Amino acid sequence: MPFILAIDQGTTSSRAIVFRDDITIAATAQQEFPQHFPASGWVEHEPEDIWASTLKTCRDAMAKAGVTAKDIAAIGITNQRETTVVWDRATGRAIHRAIVWQDRRTAEFCAQLKADGHEPLISARTGLIIDPYFSGTKIAWLLDQVPGARARAERGELVFGTIDCYLLWRLTGGRVHATDATNASRTLLYNIHDNTWDDDLLALLRVPRAMLPEVLDSSAHFGDSEPHLFGGAIAVRGIAGDQQAATIGQACFTPGMMKSTYGTGCFALLNTGTKPIASKNKLLTTIAYRLDGVTTYALEGSIFVAGSAVQWLRDGLGIIKHAAETGPLADRSDSAQSVYLVPAFVGLGAPYWNPDVRGALFGLTRNTGPAELAHAALESVCYQTFDLWAAMRADWPEADTASTVLRVDGGMTASDWTMQRLADLLDAPVDRPVIQETTALGAAYLAGLGAGLYPEPAKFADNWRLDHRFKPAMSAATRERKLSGWARAVKGVLASDAAN
Repeated sequence: MPFILAIDQGTTSSRAIVFRDDITIAATAQQEFPQHFPASGWVEHEPEDIWASTLKTCRDAMAKAGVTAKDIAAIGITNQRETTVVWDRATGRAIHRAIVWQDRRTAEFCAQLKADGHEPLISARTGLIIDPYFSGTKIAWLLDQVPGARARAERGELVFGTIDCYLLWRLTGGRVHATDATNASRTLLYNIHDNTWDDDLLALLRVPRAMLPEVLDSSAHFGDSEPHLFGGAIAVRGIAGDQQAATIGQACFTPGMMKSTYGTGCFALLNTGTKPIASKNKLLTTIAYRLDGVTTYALEGSIFVAGSAVQWLRDGLGIIKHAAETGPLADRSDSAQSVYLVPAFVGLGAPYWNPDVRGALFGLTRNTGPAELAHAALESVCYQTFDLWAAMRADWPEADTASTVLRVDGGMTASDWTMQRLADLLDAPVDRPVIQETTALGAAYLAGLGAGLYPEPAKFADNWRLDHRFKPAMSAATRERKLSGWARAVKGVLASDAAN
């Protein structure tokens, strides 16, 4: 029986999952690694920690599954997107810790780019907005701040990569410097229409072209691992950024299909087919995947606070001990109260993109207690998802929204209460799959497709299995009342920021 080894390299931990040829899981291993916060708003990872934890979890998962390199048909990689590494082409040593996607150190540079009027060009070419979130300004910071780095880069001595690219380099012993189209599309340097690194953007951010990896399809033969790593060479045949991998793992291959992943934050992607849709509602236009040279695009919306709202209830307020308590607690709330939490703890993401606003509670009464706060926290995630849903529908009115189903994954989907409320507020079905490891599954599928182990997308989609479908049951009047209250709450938060 052939197997696929999926590497899921995340922001706080590295995981490896061995999938069987029938897409079931044979074994899993996971290891956390340190986070570094050298200054306010700065977040870094040590690249060697990422590599060591990835290598260990791969070996552990293979041992648990009782398989060797000859049993593994291919490796698939999915990764925390936008996190940036620059390393020496000859030695493989990073010149600085990796700058993580969450890092805000380039905010001033981004503000200057906007003030100079560059955002229309960047958005038109990349589908992105100017924000420290993306890789391009992180590369520029490293070249300018690490002594001698810019001169070395211009001599061709340094290379750049997102985490997938860095892992591929290490896996192949430095023989391959490549990435896939989904990761390239998150750099502020890649023209998503022409599928090329953009010379104008490279000049604008002063990034030498020689630093950049080759960009391949998401399912391709990226290279072979060094034999000594796993007791034999294994082909790397799939790579995708984590949110795109989850889209693939959810089998959202048809235009109009949408997935939403609920972790610390929330990321929703809507497949728009082979046509990129320029958002008028502050969503991102991104590459969902590229197979056989054909690019499929998506609209993407990001919510900064989802699961972290539940963490706030637990760690900040102390009203729960475990996340699982939140749904039953919310179910006991007073239905006569209308309490709204706008969880702008670190600003608001799409479709507002306001990093300066802060959170607020509205509608408090003397009888408001833990149950009402739990209710408001869970509902806030649903309201924010509705905002993304509405923005996507406005950006792409051609979509058959009447038949749209939202496929969900991530830790919060274990809460039946939250998923039912989500269906109620969207007035659309919400589908939770049997396999929740959708990000790793997406990477595994891309690798298995490249190895000839897994079928083409349409047949793979037939293997998607439903755990539970949540159907809307809320009256139209109640839905409109609740959504109107949420809109007023958000307006109040934005007005407060403007007043300050």
